[in-house]
Amino acid sequence: MINKNVLGRVCVIGIATTLLLQNNYSDYSLLKNKPIEVQAASNVLNINKDKHNVNAGNESIPNVTSSTEDEKQIETNSNVEIANQEFRSTWISTVYNLDWPSKKGLSIEDQKQEFISLLDGLQKAGLNSVIVQIKPSADSFYPSTYGPWSEYLTGIQGQDPGYNPLAFMIEETHKRNMEFHAWFNPYRVSVKGDIEALTEDHPARKNPNWVVSYGGKLYYNPGIPEARQFVIDSILEVVKNYNIDGVHLDDYFYPYPEKGIDFPDDYLYKTYKRSANETKEEWRRNNINDFIKNLYQSIKNEKTDVEFGVSPFGIWRNKVDDPKGSDTRGGVTSYDSLYADTKYWIENEWLDYIAPQIYWHFGYDRAEYGHLVNWWADLVKDKKTNLYIGHAAYKVEEGDTPWGNPLEISNQIEYNRGIPEVKGSIFFRAKSIINNPLGLMDKLENEIYKEKAKTPTMQ
Repeated sequence: MINKNVLGRVCVIGIATTLLLQNNYSDYSLLKNKPIEVQAASNVLNINKDKHNVNAGNESIPNVTSSTEDEKQIETNSNVEIANQEFRSTWISTVYNLDWPSKKGLSIEDQKQEFISLLDGLQKAGLNSVIVQIKPSADSFYPSTYGPWSEYLTGIQGQDPGYNPLAFMIEETHKRNMEFHAWFNPYRVSVKGDIEALTEDHPARKNPNWVVSYGGKLYYNPGIPEARQFVIDSILEVVKNYNIDGVHLDDYFYPYPEKGIDFPDDYLYKTYKRSANETKEEWRRNNINDFIKNLYQSIKNEKTDVEFGVSPFGIWRNKVDDPKGSDTRGGVTSYDSLYADTKYWIENEWLDYIAPQIYWHFGYDRAEYGHLVNWWADLVKDKKTNLYIGHAAYKVEEGDTPWGNPLEISNQIEYNRGIPEVKGSIFFRAKSIINNPLGLMDKLENEIYKEKAKTPTMQ
């Protein structure tokens, strides 16, 4: 496994998604992963547009240089030190075959070659880690007693692909001295709404009372204690049996809300609420709090060196609703909309890392990039939780928007490097690096990550 002392920092990871900020439900289809997943499913991959305030100005971050050669040398050495400690990663999405495999039903050799090519390109760009979605919808990219084989491999849910993709991916990743973080979608059962479409032996069909339909998708209900434990056990199966470097959850806890439709759990709330005074919102948050706490402790009981972290929606709460929140105007927040109290998890030291998805640009009035980075940096200060920033590489494209500025992400990374609490970057998503939009991959390789990180030793 990877020697984290040589890396010079705690290895951590932090999914990925576009985000709804305005209280404008006519644009609710643009929420989070919805534009990525739904549009991918319909072959309308127009996901690179910032729909919110596209005319907002872009804020350039100047490089501060010293006036003497000695000071310049000190600055250069400092930059090298930062480079040697940075966590540099990307999400590799398997749902809808977004990143890998490129389509269902490829031969074993073609699947393997695609992944090898992807890894080689990411390593060439200067990345030292990958975050691979190995359980996109209660299905698996490995043989599992907790779910069937994923349809994104063969095209048929439950069909054995003829090899173990997870074991192969870990081996190839570690060959390149890169870290492998296993990305789970904990509660999503299916991106389709028909439980009968699942394999006959699917755990969801065996336990239909655990399953709830919402927004055209199926979910394990976080309000059922047995379902929460089942999800934890399914993750521990991988922790126990594979040499992974981290367990990663994205921002899907309770699902993103549908306009005018509450998540259907009134009966469960009345049955399982912890006290007479616990509101339904508090009960939902406590369900997720219990899950995060128990998962963290369970992982550490198995393998102390496996990191655990979450990549939440970029806004915890707005200051208008909570004085401890950020100076933002998000129509969605992780605390109020997804019942994910990430601030509380950091304060209770249940995370090794936090990787907020700050998918907005400098100067955006509703969620300004620099302001949000500063807010998260203040939150993790003097805490054990490392901070990594999720960047919207998928938005980079030509056009008269802030994301048409080829320096936007470069400026974001340079800004991060000026904040001691920020330890690195994660990009959504892998093909958005490999496809080199506006020369992004070239910039990573030849400029941003020119000073390559120290190569960790494998044991």
